[in-house]
Formats: sequence, structure tokens, C-alpha cells
Amino acid sequence: MSAQAGFALRGRNPDVLMCIANLSNDEVFTPPEFAKRMLDTLTEAWAADHDGANLWADKTVRFLDPCTKSGVFLREITSRLVKGLADEIPDLEERVSHILTKQMFGIGITHLTSLLARRSVYCSKHAKGEHSIAKGFASDDGNIWFERMEHTWVETKCRHCGAPRTIFDREEGLETHAYAFIHTDDIRARIAELFGGDMQFDVIIGNPPYQMTGGAGGSSDSSIYHLFVEQAMLLEPRYLTMVIPSRWMAGGRGLDEFRKDILSSHKLVRLVDFPVSREVFPNVEVKGGICYFLSSESHNGPCDVTVVRGDEETTSSRQLDEFDVFVRDPRAVGILRKVLKFGERPITAILTADTPFGIATNFDGFHDKKKSGDVALHYVRSGKRAIGFVPRSTITKNVTLIDKWKVLVPEAGSDGGQKIPDSVLGKPWLSPPPSVATQSFLAFWVANEDEARSLESYYRTKFFRHLVSLRKITQHALRSTYSWVPQQAWDCDWTDEMLYKKYGITKDEITFINSMIRPMGEGDE
Repeated sequence: MSAQAGFALRGRNPDVLMCIANLSNDEVFTPPEFAKRMLDTLTEAWAADHDGANLWADKTVRFLDPCTKSGVFLREITSRLVKGLADEIPDLEERVSHILTKQMFGIGITHLTSLLARRSVYCSKHAKGEHSIAKGFASDDGNIWFERMEHTWVETKCRHCGAPRTIFDREEGLETHAYAFIHTDDIRARIAELFGGDMQFDVIIGNPPYQMTGGAGGSSDSSIYHLFVEQAMLLEPRYLTMVIPSRWMAGGRGLDEFRKDILSSHKLVRLVDFPVSREVFPNVEVKGGICYFLSSESHNGPCDVTVVRGDEETTSSRQLDEFDVFVRDPRAVGILRKVLKFGERPITAILTADTPFGIATNFDGFHDKKKSGDVALHYVRSGKRAIGFVPRSTITKNVTLIDKWKVLVPEAGSDGGQKIPDSVLGKPWLSPPPSVATQSFLAFWVANEDEARSLESYYRTKFFRHLVSLRKITQHALRSTYSWVPQQAWDCDWTDEMLYKKYGITKDEITFINSMIRPMGEGDE
């Protein structure tokens, strides 16, 4: 037993969990070093709240990973408890059995990951197996539960997670990806069913699946990580820490209420943001970056926010709900406050929403030569912009804008600050009347050509694109990402120098903007 426990819990190089390939871009294994960083953050918060007490020397604390994959969190927690409880429970076999049967709990997201997690924690895929270091379990699952779950179909998609029925209504034996933790209307009843009616967790920790392919009922994907966070909050743990995509901070389909609740709760003690996801997950790109947070049931105040880019880390204490979205870099907050103080009308008042003229990106019902009564159609094919022609009668949306001068701007731009300095937005395209555009573009409209050229010059400034970048966390630049950009008088060619003077932007703030936003060149499509 002692030899087995020692093998399971001692440090090894290389760590076997570093050698496992991810199952998919949505179900990403957490690197051990990153898990350790999260646990270090938890350790510090616990000590601060408990007069310096050592979390890992408390044999009453219960931990739950509701979305365990490799078992890395449970393994690292077990390792720390084995060391921390050495004085309290001197006998190693008794100590390990106490930790694994009384303190450690997990819910596998798939059958395979439940086996991986048990192997990581118990040294055996069967908790009662002869090689298991756990003693006292009544079942082979131990405290790491998995059972195939079914989606609850309402017409074409799941009522709980939004999964499309055409993809996940599968035959017996195939994984349905109906995760137990979020496929219930009563999470407390579900936990009682799995682990016992009096189960209260002190710490919930995990790295949930990020999205459900086709979950919006069409070609797009639907985020589900927030559902795990919301369910965990309903269990009212003393501490909750999870690693999730950063796009919740300023975007994401269906995340508005989640973002509002998180930012206004004042429960977050720590938020650590990695704008470049590959710095956390080297083999996976998560658009918008990755973050982890630590919330405390007893906390009610500002949050310590750390932004990590390579070797550079900046930390500040922030009130998270100053704005409707979270501004990632504290250096940008002062600039934004100066701009919003003017109370000017936002430029969104002259900007269309998505699919401005009701024509999809893949529309091909145009012709190359103009006929009588046609209007120009701006479109994109194979990354190249082009112009075709369609009858005016084809257009049924925003018909009043057909005969306006427009500045067309790409709906998709750079990848939300993955590389800095960033262009943020693609090159604008002047569109004289009569004209329309496909879904590839949004359209600003003004009265005449001079105003259009003035607006175009404003769009190209670093000032303009910096304000957009504060709300643009992925490659998509929807209408809402322009909400903080104020309108100007369209009677001149705007420059950054003119705008910096108008809004009182300091030399240090200008240096910061220059470090984040690069000049717009001919290659910016």
C-alpha cells in the first residue's frame, strides 16, 4: 500500500498527464502546472479568510470537480492533502483512504474521462481494483461518478444545453455528450442522488466543456461552459474556481445575463486572464483567450485582476461592474472614462446590424454586368472583395439605405488581441449609391461622399479601433462592439492627433494605444 501510494502521489518528470492529447477543442485537458497555479490561488484566498490557516491541513474540507477529464485537479488536491494531513493522520494508508473517500468527489464528462480520472486518482480505473490505493469504496466508481445521460429534446434541440438533435440523438453505446451536471432542473437533488443527501462542498473546481457544436440550432456553436458555472453557484460552495474561455467578458452567444450576473455579484476574489490561449493550452486555440476565476461566498468587493501576456503580468484591483462588459486592460479604463464623459451620440446610430440588406455571405444570385435597374452588390469570395449586381427588387431589408453613401466594414476582423499590436478591424470600403452588401459587411451610412470619406478617415485611426477593441474579444466585430465609439462631425479628415487633443489623452495613454493598435495598412482586409 505504501509503495502504491507513494508511486501515485510523488512528483514525476515528465508528468503523464502532459502527454495525453486533447479529445477535442471543446473538451480540453488542463495542464498540471496550470492546475497547480489555480490551487495556489485558492490556497492564498483560504489563508487570507481563515487567519493564515492551511487549507491542506483540514480533513473536513470537501472538493468537487463536476466536469473531470484527466483527473488533474483531483490528483493535485489529493497530493496536497496527503502532505498537509500528515500530522493529523500519521498513517499513510489511513490518510489516503480518508482523503479519497471523505474529501474528493468528481463527475466524469464521458465514460473515457471517468476512467482516466480514476486512474489518475486511485491508480486504477476501478476504485475497488487490486491496484487501487483507495480503500473502503462500495463500488468500482468510487467517488468519481459517470453514467450515460440523455438529452431532453424539445423539437430540434436539448432544453438544458441547446445541443442539436440531429447530431446528438445517437444510438446506444455512442457518447451523447449530455453532461450530468447541467442536465437537471435541480442540481441539489442530482448531487444527493450521486453522493448522498447531506453533501455540501467547500470547494468546486474544474475546466468544463466549452461549447456544443451546432448548439444554436444552425451552423454556429453554442457556449455551455457558463451552464457549469451557474450550476456550481447554485450549490453555494465556499469557493468556486474554474478555467473558462475569456469571451464571456465582452461577447459570446447567449452570455449577456451570465456576464451581468458575474460582474455584478462582487463575489470574484481573483480573475486571471490570458488573452493568448496557447499560453495555457499550447495545442489548442480558443478565440478570445482563456481565464480562470476564484469566487468566494463571503466576498463582497473589488476583484484582483491579472492579465498575463508571455512574461508580462499586470495586476490591479477592479470593480468589475463599472461597464456592461469587462475591460480587460486597466490602462484602457481611464481612456474610456474620458471619452464617455463627453456624452456624445454613439456611432452605432448610423451603423447597421448583422446581415444589413438580408443577403447571406454565400449568396450567388448576382451577375457580373449591370442591367437597367440594378444596384451594386459588395461581396467576398475566397477572401477577396468583389462587386456584382442584383435587381433592386431583390433587396427587402434597409431599402432606404440603398441610395445612401455608405462605408462598408468587414464583420470579421483580427482574432481579438491574440497578437499585439493589433489591427482590430479590416479595411473599410466606400460604397456609392445605389449599392448594398452581403452579410460579410456592416454598413455605416451618411449623406454624401465628403461625409463618407471623413467617416472613413475616423475609422482608420488608432483611437477609433482602440475603443472597438475594448468590446471586441473575438474575430467578429458586430454592431455592439462599436458602442463606445462616439460620432464626430463629418467635415474633415480625422487624425489621431486631433482626437487625442479633443479627449485629453495623455502621452502615457497615447503610448499605450500605440503599443496595442498598429496602423491600418493595405493588407488589412
